[in-house]
Amino acid sequence: MSSAAILQHLAFACLLALLSAAAVRAMIAFPILDHPNHRSAHAQPTPRGGGVGAVLAFILGMLVLYRFADSARIAERQFIGVILAAVAIAGVALVDDIRTLPARLRFGAQLAAALVALGSGLVISRLAIPYVGPVELGLAGPLLTVFWILGCTNAVNFMDGLDGLVGGTLLIACAALTVIAASQGGSFVYIAALFLTAGFAGFLPFNLHPARIFMGDVGSQFAGFMLAVLAVAASRFDPSQLSFLIVPLLLFSLLFDAGFTLLRRAAMGDRVGAPHRTHLYQMAQRAGMDTRTVATVHWGFAVFQAGLALVFLRLPATWKPLIVLPALVVQLLWLAVVARRVRRAGLGWRG
Repeated sequence: MSSAAILQHLAFACLLALLSAAAVRAMIAFPILDHPNHRSAHAQPTPRGGGVGAVLAFILGMLVLYRFADSARIAERQFIGVILAAVAIAGVALVDDIRTLPARLRFGAQLAAALVALGSGLVISRLAIPYVGPVELGLAGPLLTVFWILGCTNAVNFMDGLDGLVGGTLLIACAALTVIAASQGGSFVYIAALFLTAGFAGFLPFNLHPARIFMGDVGSQFAGFMLAVLAVAASRFDPSQLSFLIVPLLLFSLLFDAGFTLLRRAAMGDRVGAPHRTHLYQMAQRAGMDTRTVATVHWGFAVFQAGLALVFLRLPATWKPLIVLPALVVQLLWLAVVARRVRRAGLGWRG
């Protein structure tokens, strides 16, 4: 890709970021209010649905790309269906932000979108096992793909509960994915990640503590779904599909917190689908850690994970799957820090 093309893309991304910011300001002016309850980290009614900015920036970017950019059109037609599925998820989530929808309806929309991606040919067909190599998944591949898409979509959604935490993490992860995809020649992954980066760049300044607006389900579910799909698309960067690990690595801190909390609540006999405030980031904030500090720590995780993703590209195939180990060690250390604070504060892990 030429330097001129990159500069053109960056200039267009800046325009999309401004569009995103304008949409967020409109959502603040005509708010969908999030009223605090006993689980909330905020004390005053605050607008939500700010993720509309990221969604609109992404959609407009794709429309312009498809209509006008002859040299960079969406050559892989399967992604058009995926984009429409992502827009459908965002639409259902926006309605949910306005008036709470049944959980079954929300899950049904996510499942339908995942099946669209599957029907478009986006399937994890191989799984790399250290010192064994790629293993053909066969019929397990589609099941694993749907599980991954649903898991990532909901993990990002579950983690969006503190000012700036998820917005900043997504901005860093998408920016890193843009750079990686550009270096690997993944045209759709590159342009989609760039548009997502622009969208969250326009949103984040309004979400910093004290937040003027929250992302809402419309932003978190849309981003979680798109990044899940981009992970599967990124697996094409190499024949063994080890590159699938890039996006999970970039989002590792969010996935770890969501996964650990789900497993812990199940082990404690709690209803895993019930509302709660016991994610690690929530427990850290409840135990006295400043909101800005918790968000900044997670941004640090995102930067570290982006560095690991860049190292991943240079590792021999045998070592690539092991790149998650440093990220796991960091998250286990974070868990130890939070657990110690929780114990000192006399908090329980239920609530």
